[in-house]
Amino acid sequence: MSFRSLGLDAAILKAVQETGYTEPTPIQAAAIPFVLQRKDLIGIAQTGTGKTAAFTLPILSLLAASPSKGIRALIIAPTRELVVQIEENVRAYAKHMPLTVATIFGGVSERPQIKALEQGADLVVATPGRLLDLIRGREKAFSHIEFLVLDEADRMLDMGFVPAIRQIVRLLPRKRQTLFFSATLSREIEKLTGEFLQEPETVEIGRRSNPADTVTQSVYEIPQHLKPGLLLHLLQNKALNVVLVFTRTKHGADRIARRLEQSGITTGTIHSNRSQNQRLRALNEFKEGKIRVLVATDIAARGIDVDGITHVVNYDFPPHHEDYVHRIGRTGRAKAVGEAISFVSKEDDDALRALERFTRRGIPRVKAEGFDDKAPAPPRERGAGGDRRPPRKPGEVRAPRSSSSSSSSYRSGGQPRQRRADTGGGSGGTQSGQKSTGEKKGVIGRIFGFGRR
Repeated sequence: MSFRSLGLDAAILKAVQETGYTEPTPIQAAAIPFVLQRKDLIGIAQTGTGKTAAFTLPILSLLAASPSKGIRALIIAPTRELVVQIEENVRAYAKHMPLTVATIFGGVSERPQIKALEQGADLVVATPGRLLDLIRGREKAFSHIEFLVLDEADRMLDMGFVPAIRQIVRLLPRKRQTLFFSATLSREIEKLTGEFLQEPETVEIGRRSNPADTVTQSVYEIPQHLKPGLLLHLLQNKALNVVLVFTRTKHGADRIARRLEQSGITTGTIHSNRSQNQRLRALNEFKEGKIRVLVATDIAARGIDVDGITHVVNYDFPPHHEDYVHRIGRTGRAKAVGEAISFVSKEDDDALRALERFTRRGIPRVKAEGFDDKAPAPPRERGAGGDRRPPRKPGEVRAPRSSSSSSSSYRSGGQPRQRRADTGGGSGGTQSGQKSTGEKKGVIGRIFGFGRR
């Protein structure tokens, strides 16, 4: 099947040909005809199978067929990175069309976004929060909406955007075409689509929540303290030349990036502590090949659409299988072959087994040649107060240290601290905080107006 057989506009076909695409992916071949027929649609497919083109190509084709002024298409996505990626795709596909595109997301100035709304861009791509902030008082700008797309719908609903989306949808014309696109769509979330879609068609390519078949997966069973060394060891292989590393925390991402940079590996980071400009700059440098490794938290898992990512490394194994699918879906895109590597320590065993049960496939355990994965942890740091406790594990609840092992009652040099004697009306031998019963009664009596004075 060719794109030409799908009935797309000639200007769209020319742009698609210039991008190098020769034939539609399964999700595109299945979804585009329904969109062109103006039907509501739920599209479910693995990450990296071309869902963005599955809704942007037919929408642009329909916009070209009946040009008019004002905002006619609204695409809502959960993250700023994903908004930028969608905008880039739209501009590439619409470069032979006289259409205007605007983006709306937080972290940047509102002024150009407000201007775009007031001037009436043909197509708007937005995050829910910033869109809701700007749409109030400008409801008329959205009175001509013909197409509404919720991209990564499951992620938006999981992230708590349901109230914002409901408010936005109430402000849009009831007569419109609504499309849900996602890599995963749980049955609980699917029930909510009844609020936004009318008699939708459903297109599902592949089994729900399964990783793309073009991604080779492997697991390194490794203690936590050896993960930094293993990452550096693997990066000695030049085949890992465009690498995306996922961590659980933003501070962990910064630590890894510093260590890689100190070893001479060009590295960038994306997480919530980075400004929007810093995140976009890191992403652009990664795309352009200026940096070899991009370290990110899950905020970027669904917003990175970079051709040629050779490897995804789960430095911290994700607790939820949906996050795993979206992380490794950043490689092996558009029929390319990619590799997903996961570092798994003992505390990750349950999450790994749950993933394997869900996907109904085991992930091969491998060992790094020439790397000692049995090396002991470095000795604990010692201070004036003795051994420092190891880092707290996620969810761990610790009992307080016993007084016998605590150094709180000693000054530096080993001299016992002098406890302050109680100077109240009780017995002189009681320590501070251990008042006699008689003294307590006296205090209570004075408060309520009786007893000793």
